[in-house]
Amino acid sequence: MELTVPCLSFRQPYAGLVLDGMKTLETRWRPLLSNLQNRTLGVHVAQRDWEGDEWREVLMERVGMNEVQIRALMESGERYGRGVVAGLVDVGRTWLCPAFLHGAELERFQRSALLIGLQEKHVTELSNPRWLRAPLAVRGGRDLWTVEIPAELLP
Repeated sequence: MELTVPCLSFRQPYAGLVLDGMKTLETRWRPLLSNLQNRTLGVHVAQRDWEGDEWREVLMERVGMNEVQIRALMESGERYGRGVVAGLVDVGRTWLCPAFLHGAELERFQRSALLIGLQEKHVTELSNPRWLRAPLAVRGGRDLWTVEIPAELLP
């Protein structure tokens, strides 16, 4: 028996940050995940890294982590390598982040997304992250695709 779920590639360090529960908001320029509310999403670890260090800035300045803590978090996120489905996450509601959002509310969203510049992006809640028991080697795709995860890999 297997579990068939929609899947999305995340570049590192965001894939690991989602599965370690640090990133609880996903942002996109279009509402890619809006039809998946109350469903489970497979988290694929892309081969390439995210371009930019916004995540590090948010972890240090807004979350209050130091370099040792960040390094440990990055190592955890790389436990299964690249080019694999590494875990599952539940998808919540999606909304458009308003252009006028500022202050404490914007900072709270930035801490949850581990990203700055959220205004006018579609934001989706992510919850209940869990690592698979072992990685599932699968070639990633653009946008969403479907993956079949064998029962023995399920957490």
